[in-house]
Amino acid sequence: MAITKEQALNYYRKMRQIREFEETIHRQNTTGEIPGFLHLYCGEEANAVGVCAHLSDEDYIASNHRGHGHCLAKGSDPRLMMMELYGREEGLCRGRGGSMHIAELDKGSLGANGIVGAGGPLAAGAALTQKLKGSKNIAVCFHGDGATNEGYMFEAMNMAVMWKLPIIFYCENNGYGEFTGIEYALGADSIAERAAAFGMPAKKINGNDFFEVYREVGEAVEHCRAGQGPYYIEAEAIRYYGHYEGDSQLYRTKEELKNLEDNDCLLGFRKKVTSDGLLTDAELDAVDTDVIEAFKVYLDEARSAAWPATETLCDHVYINY
Repeated sequence: MAITKEQALNYYRKMRQIREFEETIHRQNTTGEIPGFLHLYCGEEANAVGVCAHLSDEDYIASNHRGHGHCLAKGSDPRLMMMELYGREEGLCRGRGGSMHIAELDKGSLGANGIVGAGGPLAAGAALTQKLKGSKNIAVCFHGDGATNEGYMFEAMNMAVMWKLPIIFYCENNGYGEFTGIEYALGADSIAERAAAFGMPAKKINGNDFFEVYREVGEAVEHCRAGQGPYYIEAEAIRYYGHYEGDSQLYRTKEELKNLEDNDCLLGFRKKVTSDGLLTDAELDAVDTDVIEAFKVYLDEARSAAWPATETLCDHVYINY
């Protein structure tokens, strides 16, 4: 599944935006300017971008508490996302959602979610809607390895198979469900193996390799759009930072943390496209510079933007029929 030079630049820019967004709020978190918890996506960028490269605004994604990367990959404006994390009126959800509940329905993003595994039923519902409408649109449920032990994920997977729903269950297995290593919580040889028992195709892939993600997800998307039912992908990924900002990560060895950069998906992408002659280091460096400068502006604007007016405190909290 070859990509053009224009596509390669776009995908790299998306991954670089996610990395810079997360690194920016990682630095700013120490100032106390950003309210609430932050769960960073650094290290997993190839997954969000490799998946969403095959989706349109009419396709849906359900995310989790580590959801900034998914929103950006689906097309949300990073400037408005920065506003949202700062709780400002101009934010994507007018400052009401914050990090763990950021969403953009116009982009097909059902939002981040603080409840582990809650995206399974949400994405299944979106997929059922598309099937009943007779469309070719699909849904993707992004979830981590920790979510795979939640009962409602099993229920959603079983329903998806029974009803042949157009949904991809995409597991970003970064090795830790919060602080618990996967080897302590999985009774099968792999998450994909267990998912296959529900009766759907299931694969385990390298989530650090953008091109493998892009290729394998492309096949899964075709499967779903053709009405052949759900598909499960377990992507081995890495998490650079702790479960949340402030996590001391005492459950990880110093050697493990030191070796994380060896599997950096951005560096892997750069090596691949430059060795293939698709892009040059200079072109990629230009993207880096452009993204970094843009985020300086987004940050300054978010800091100085207006707060929601106090009289609007209850607006957009409850739906009115």
